[in-house]
Amino acid sequence: MMELKVKPVLMYGVYQRREATSWRPWGGIQTEEDAQEEAQRIGRELGDLASKASFPMDMFPLSSLRSVDEVPHVKGELSSSDVTLIYAAGGGSDLLEALTSSNRWSIIFVRHRSGPLYLWYEIVHPIFLRKRSDEFRQPKVDMDDVVVDDYDEILWRLRALYGLKNTLGSRIISIGEPGGWGIGDRAVTLARERWDLDIRTVAYPELEGMLKGIKSDENALKQTHQQAKEYLSQEGITLHTDSKFIDKAFILYRVFRDLMRDIDARAITVGECMSTIIPIAETTACLPLSLINDEGDLAFCESDFVVIPAGILLHHISKRTVFLNDPTYPHDGVVTLAHCTAPRKMDGVNYEDTKIMTHFESDCGAAPKVEFSKGQEVTVIVPDFEEKVWVGFKGKILDAPLLPICRSQVEVEIKGDWKKLLREMRGFHWMMCYGDYLREIGYALKKVGIEYLRIS
Repeated sequence: MMELKVKPVLMYGVYQRREATSWRPWGGIQTEEDAQEEAQRIGRELGDLASKASFPMDMFPLSSLRSVDEVPHVKGELSSSDVTLIYAAGGGSDLLEALTSSNRWSIIFVRHRSGPLYLWYEIVHPIFLRKRSDEFRQPKVDMDDVVVDDYDEILWRLRALYGLKNTLGSRIISIGEPGGWGIGDRAVTLARERWDLDIRTVAYPELEGMLKGIKSDENALKQTHQQAKEYLSQEGITLHTDSKFIDKAFILYRVFRDLMRDIDARAITVGECMSTIIPIAETTACLPLSLINDEGDLAFCESDFVVIPAGILLHHISKRTVFLNDPTYPHDGVVTLAHCTAPRKMDGVNYEDTKIMTHFESDCGAAPKVEFSKGQEVTVIVPDFEEKVWVGFKGKILDAPLLPICRSQVEVEIKGDWKKLLREMRGFHWMMCYGDYLREIGYALKKVGIEYLRIS
């Protein structure tokens, strides 16, 4: 994964007393000595911030600037960073404009009570965001990019931007032609336009040839058989299908992994996974996709590029596995979500108990029925067909039943106005992960121009 590169900058001013006139603006940093003390304070705080980050981050050294004329001195680090973290203690609006007028993301930090009060605590809204008007006129920064005092508020924004950086331009393999539930090729076009996804198609004849190659390799067959045997011996795994499907699933898993290695991709999806792949692989893709997710990469069924961008983004923000699912009809504050390709390591660390059953619709192959943890808080994302509006809500797992539907199934209590969710549902497939990442998703979506509706 690519680390997030952050360049911190302290803006400040130095002011001299003049008789019978206003000679200083608001703020507790008025001298070079004040600025040096503040730089030391920021250094300690940034060290604490980096130690709390759950994602890779490269924090550049702090630069202290008094005027726009000094910006060229730090041009190299600014241009190579992803985020400018601006400590707006003082200085003019031209300096703030210069630091934010680029393709980098910006977060502006101002102090109220966490240290010496900053000038821009007073004026960031009327002068910078609104440009002395009643309308927001700052094209690249808005009120969600301003943080007062709280470093936890900085941290979750950086987490969102880390996730966004690693989503934009992601490379993903599509077994068979990529598409989108309900809108076909248009979903692929939108995924490339909005998210710059690098989608590499592997035709089914090529997959079939690779499978035949593994099946004709005695050593490879021994290895995959041993992997299947070790998998079934894991604690928490019980078998409820023919073991031959497990052996064949590990052959398919090996082919998927070989493709991901050769194409240098960390994500894969399978089109026509309920039809074309079954006679070719003599099993279903459900278990191989689950295994890849548990190993920290991304694997999705159905090659549905309406929802896949949501899965990639949620995965990189949360640093956890994600569950692509079929939703049902929300009612009485509850919705059932189900699919046959759920990961077992939903919290990113621990494996859930799992029954290995047949894929429901075909009643063949190997599909995990993951016993999702009751009481677990989850984030659920509902992407739309047109990449214009996504819906998000927080939920709590009530049960993991065994209904006559896709094998991995979960009943989720909707936190918030479930009737509003019913009105705002769009697209088809949803994406779920353990934990609460609603604010990070919303912050990232704003950066790519997608509207966000939070139900919770």
